[in-house]
Amino acid sequence: MKTTRPASSRASMRVPEADALLPFSQQIAIREQWLSKRHEMLLPMMRKHGIGMWVVVNEEFHDDPLSQYVAPPRPYTGNRDFFVFIDAGSEGLKKYAITGYTEENLARFFDAPFTEPRPPAATLRDLYAKFKPATVGLGIRGTRGQTRSLGYDSYRFLAETLGPDAEKTFVSAGELVQEYLDTRIPEEMEHYRTAVSVTEAIVKRALSNEIITPGKTTVGDVRRALFDMLWAAGVRTWFQPDLRVQRASGDVATSRGFLAVAPEGTVIERGDVVHIDFGISYMGFDTDWQKMAYVLKTGEKEVPAGLKQAMANSNTLQDALMKRHSRPGATGGSVFNATMAEMKQRGIEAMIYSHPIGAQGHGLGASIDFRSALRSDTTAQNSRLRNGSYISIELNTATPVPEWGGKKVFVMFEDDAHLTESGFTFFRPRQEQFYLIR
Repeated sequence: MKTTRPASSRASMRVPEADALLPFSQQIAIREQWLSKRHEMLLPMMRKHGIGMWVVVNEEFHDDPLSQYVAPPRPYTGNRDFFVFIDAGSEGLKKYAITGYTEENLARFFDAPFTEPRPPAATLRDLYAKFKPATVGLGIRGTRGQTRSLGYDSYRFLAETLGPDAEKTFVSAGELVQEYLDTRIPEEMEHYRTAVSVTEAIVKRALSNEIITPGKTTVGDVRRALFDMLWAAGVRTWFQPDLRVQRASGDVATSRGFLAVAPEGTVIERGDVVHIDFGISYMGFDTDWQKMAYVLKTGEKEVPAGLKQAMANSNTLQDALMKRHSRPGATGGSVFNATMAEMKQRGIEAMIYSHPIGAQGHGLGASIDFRSALRSDTTAQNSRLRNGSYISIELNTATPVPEWGGKKVFVMFEDDAHLTESGFTFFRPRQEQFYLIR
């Protein structure tokens, strides 16, 4: 593939903020401290959602998305491993790890880390017979990947192992999984803030003259630079980084109602508005981040007034959603409706598609978007904003820009935030001015 960006060393592509990231051994140690606290929260959640036994099945090379959050965040390669949580009544929560390989770390978190040579089927039958749970919660019949993760063969194994009467008790653990993954603990926040800080630093560099030379650098060059900065920082991403380019001339390409991703070969020119969508994975967390840059024309010293107003409109949208309408206990749909009504009153053309984040980039919990408006009358706790939850405030406005002949410019933002009693708070200061490429 042709590239106009020269190869760089790992050191030269590392952002200084990455120095705050922890070595993997320390990451595991800290996450295992969190795991103990998460296990303490589990029994009340199981009772709340009517789950007597919860079984998470991890397949070799097909990890369950829950495994690293219910067991030590280490590799599991025992063909088919089981993590079982049982409401034992007055005896409290019982925890069992049924794995193919001996792992001493499991003994710190589970009452019995069962390993071969005893067949897992025999252990599962014994546990079911001993505790006689009224319901067995599984990753089935969910609405999201995290809640429908159980494969067909693993389901058949459980059904055939436990028998037809037990199979009648199989239920979706979706509501339990959603609350478990959407509940944050205070100790996590400083590490998530670090992840967001590194995300911000990488995007700022990508949208600068360190990476972009107007008239030469392509969209593909910037994307490859983003991958190299991930490599240099020692983190990975959970989705394909995207760039969008808007310019005064030509039509605006859209896809599914959104501004379309620019082709790899698009050369970034003077006068362009450039947008990046990017995120990293670190410490069992994902981030999600969208920012905007402007490429100054020859002789220009600042961004045209019309573009400044376009960004101000998106900042107004953020303020309405985060500060005036979001509170713990409110449904995502009610927040969406109230925010959009305010934008209509202000004459701002807006779109909102904010989603929970944290354990996964597209996390579980209450979303605030055009789909959640259809669910605004529900009383289910998982459809309501949970105090302390993390969210990606993802939205845009479309504003006619006089300097572009009245053509609409989309200012698309995405910032990670957490919910407090007085609304959402960003992990990093929001963008209020275009990043400048000279």
